Parts: sequence; C-alpha cells; structure tokens
Amino acid sequence: MASTKILLIIGLCLLTFITMVGGNPLGDAYGFRYWKNGNAMHAYYTTGVTGRFLGWWSVVRYAAFTTSGPDMIAISSGEIQNPRYTIPRVAKLIFYRLVGFYVIGVLCVGIIVSSHDEGLINAIENGVAGAAASPWVIGIQNLAISGLPGFINVLILLSGWSCGNAYLYATSRTLYSMARDKHAPKIFAKCNKDGVPIYSVLFISLLSCLSYLVASNSAITVFYWFVNLTTISYLLVYSGMVWTFLGWYYATKAQGLDRDKLPYKAPWAPYTAYLALTIGCLVMFFLGFDCFVPFSVEGFVTSYFGAAYAFVVFLIWKFWKGTKFVKFAEADLVSGKAEIDQECRIWEDGGLQEARRTELAEMNFFRRTWERIW
Repeated sequence: MASTKILLIIGLCLLTFITMVGGNPLGDAYGFRYWKNGNAMHAYYTTGVTGRFLGWWSVVRYAAFTTSGPDMIAISSGEIQNPRYTIPRVAKLIFYRLVGFYVIGVLCVGIIVSSHDEGLINAIENGVAGAAASPWVIGIQNLAISGLPGFINVLILLSGWSCGNAYLYATSRTLYSMARDKHAPKIFAKCNKDGVPIYSVLFISLLSCLSYLVASNSAITVFYWFVNLTTISYLLVYSGMVWTFLGWYYATKAQGLDRDKLPYKAPWAPYTAYLALTIGCLVMFFLGFDCFVPFSVEGFVTSYFGAAYAFVVFLIWKFWKGTKFVKFAEADLVSGKAEIDQECRIWEDGGLQEARRTELAEMNFFRRTWERIW
C-alpha cells in the first residue's frame, strides 16, 4: 500500500516537469508562469510583509499535519522484524522521504496550477469532496490531458486507504500500550491468539465513524476541524517523544552508556532535539493565531483543546497516582533487553550486517532491489 503513495508522488513530479517544458496536449511550456506577478506568496490575515509572513506561518500548521509518520517507527518497533537493522535504516530514510514527498511535492503542485485558478477556488469554497478538489487533478484537466485525472483519483484513494491502515494500526497499538501501562481500561490490553489487540482495533475503528460528520456539515469545514485537532495531537506526540529522548540521552550520560556502540545514534544530539522541541512548542502556541480577531470559539477549541486537555490529564495523573520524575542516574535502561537479545538472534547470528548481506544474496534481483528501496 505504501508503494502506491511513492509511485504516485514520483509520477506526479515527473508529470509536472514534462508538462511545464511543453510536454502536454496544448504544447504550452508554462514553466513558472503561476509564480509571476507576486503570486509566489500571498498575504494572509493582514497585508504587506506581515501578511506574507503569516501566510507562510499558516502553511506551517498544515505542514505539521501532513508530515506525520516518523512516530510510526517507535509505535511499530515492538513488531518489526530484525529491529536493530531495520529501525536505523528506516530512521535514516525518513528525512529523504519527507523531502521527496512534501518539499518537492509542494514545489510541483505550486507549479502545475495557479493559486487563483477558478476551479480550485470553487472546489474549496463549495466543499467539494474527494480528489475533485485536488490541485493536481485540476491542473491536469486544465492541460487537456484526458484519462489521467481518473487514474490519479484512484491512486489518491488508494493512498488515503493506506494512511487509514497505518493509523488504525498506530492508534490501536497506542491504546493497547496505554492499557498495558494501566492508563486505559484493561480490556484494551487483551489480544487474540495472533497477538492482535482486537478490542483496541474495534474501538478505534468505531471512532472513524466521526467522518460521517460530513453528512451534516461542509466537507471542508469538517476537514479543517480534523486538521486542527490532529495537528495539535501530532505536535504533542512529537514533542513528548523529543522530551523522552532528552531524558534518555542524559540518562545514558549519567550512567556511562556509550551511545557509539548502539545500532543507531541520533546525529548532533542533544542540539537537534532542543531545536525540534522549540519548534514544536512554537507551532503549538501559534496554531490558532487567526482565531482571536475576530474571536472564533470553534477555531479556538479545535486549535488549543488538545494541549489544554493533555496538560490537565498530566497533572491529574501526577497528583492522583503520586508519581515522581525519574532521576537520570536511576532511569532503567536495560529492562527487556535480554528478551530482545534472545529474539534478535534469529537475524543476528553471525553478525548483524553479515546476516543481512546473506539474506539479500539469496533473493533474486528484483526482490533485492525492492528490499533496498524500503
């Protein structure tokens, strides 16, 4: 399923390049036409330089929403095969995937369609559902390319299905872990004979019925509700992960654990972690900057409810359970390691890299190439 998204974004980027140099039925080498006359960046909320800065900042909010995914490494780490090889490899690829998917992808979508396109504006204002509001589809239709918009709609649908699968997995495992830590009802910790937390999966599946809000409200309105609610959730998750990493980093220092001997070592730590934490807090703070004047109760709740809720729940748990912060020198860094060592012997006997090279050598060329891509 994930390969669908990769092939789709590669195809769309190639399509943009080919059509912008004249490879389209109209023979129109439009290049960067839609960036001229001040259309590369628009003001938002106010005018002038401040308006352009706020326009950029409003896009940062959506960037925080769309770049979710790196947390999947941590969530799925307990079920990944050959984790000491796979997790570092995937962590290193995350950067290139984000650049390819979002930076280059956004660059291309800003080239293929004008920000003033009537079809695009009407689709947004009228809350058109699905891929009909996709700037890719609208840009391709404007170039008189037939057949391709329908095919792209199918690929976008499959990509959405893939994202749904991924986050059904992620959220159900999160609920399962909470139940294991006694932060949620214990029924969610029960698994079937295959090890699937079935009650967590069922409960999260029921939550997806919230999508039927589009039956009584505009699709674009519901979409923005979910964007705001999930963005603050992502930011809380990432900031919490970075905070946890910093605690782990200083615990390794206090206990004399050599990070150079670990399968993966985060580069430029702890400075990159502090940078990430600062950015996360800034985006959370300014997430709903445009809901104050004029004041919007809806915008304020969807933008800041998640942060307030997380803070209150944290304080309630701290006082109710009487828990304390763990000192760096006393943090438990080794529990469970013996069990992981035992499990990883399946893949690591004879050396981690050597075993992987042997495994790849036994595959045919196409399977080996596919494995290296992922």
